[in-house]
Amino acid sequence: MNAHCRLEQANDNAAAFWLSQARAHGWQSRTRPGFTAVRCARTPDDPHRLLVTRPYAEPAVLEQELADVLAAWSTVRFTLEDPYGGLDLTRFGATRMPVMPVMTREPGPVEGGPRTFPFVSGAPDGGLLTVDEARDGDTFAEVEHAIVDGFPLPARQPWTRGGALPEWLLGEPGCRAWLGRLDGTTAGACLTYDDGEATGVYWVATLPPHRGRGVARVVVETALAAAHPDRPATLVATALGEPLYRKLGFTVQGRTCWWTRTSAGG
Repeated sequence: MNAHCRLEQANDNAAAFWLSQARAHGWQSRTRPGFTAVRCARTPDDPHRLLVTRPYAEPAVLEQELADVLAAWSTVRFTLEDPYGGLDLTRFGATRMPVMPVMTREPGPVEGGPRTFPFVSGAPDGGLLTVDEARDGDTFAEVEHAIVDGFPLPARQPWTRGGALPEWLLGEPGCRAWLGRLDGTTAGACLTYDDGEATGVYWVATLPPHRGRGVARVVVETALAAAHPDRPATLVATALGEPLYRKLGFTVQGRTCWWTRTSAGG
C-alpha cells in the first residue's frame, strides 16, 4: 500500500478515536468528507478537536467550513490537525505549532517483542516490568492517571478519576488500554483504537520517576502484539518519541501541522 493510502488510514483512525470519545462523553460531533470535528466539553472552555482526513483542492473552502463549525459551537479554544499543511488559520487567532510525523507500521510481530500476554520481564535496571490490559474501572483509572501525569495533560491536572478519560471508553468497540508497572507500581500506559482497518496508538506515557527504563517501549510492544498484529498500526509521534517508533518498525507517511487557539482572541 502506498504512503498516501497509509496516511489516510492514520487520519481515519484518529478521527474514529475522537468520535469514540465523543460517544463516551456525550459530546457533539460533525463528520464531513475529509473533515471531522468533536465538541469536547469536559469544561465550558475545553478545546474542541478538529481533524482533516483527506487532501483538499481549495484551502479557502475548508477554512470557511471550519469557520462555520467554530461559530455554530461558540468555540473558544481548539486544536486542529492538518496532515496536508495547506491551511492558514491565523485569521482565526490560531498559532501554528511544530509539525509532527504521522507514522505507520506494517502488520506483523515486533522483532524481539513479547510473545506472551500478560507480559512480564526484567527491566534494564533489574526491576520487574509487567504490562496488562485494563479490563476494569480501577485499572483503567491507573491508565488515566499515568496519561494525565506522564504524557502529560496539564489541563487535567491535578488528576481526578474520569476527568480526562471516562471509564465508559472501555465499552467503546475497538478502544483498549494498556498499563505498565515496575515492581508493582504504575509506570506508564497507552491506549489503542482499532477501527477495523488499522490500530492506532495514542497517549503513550511514562511517569517521570520511571523514564529511561524502557517502559514506553515495552508498553507499546505489548499493545501491538496483543491488540491486532494482523493490522497496520498508526500514530503521531513527538520529536522525542520518533526514534523509539522507528526502532519498532514505524515509518513516516507524512507530517501533520497542528494549529491551536487558546482563547477567543487568539
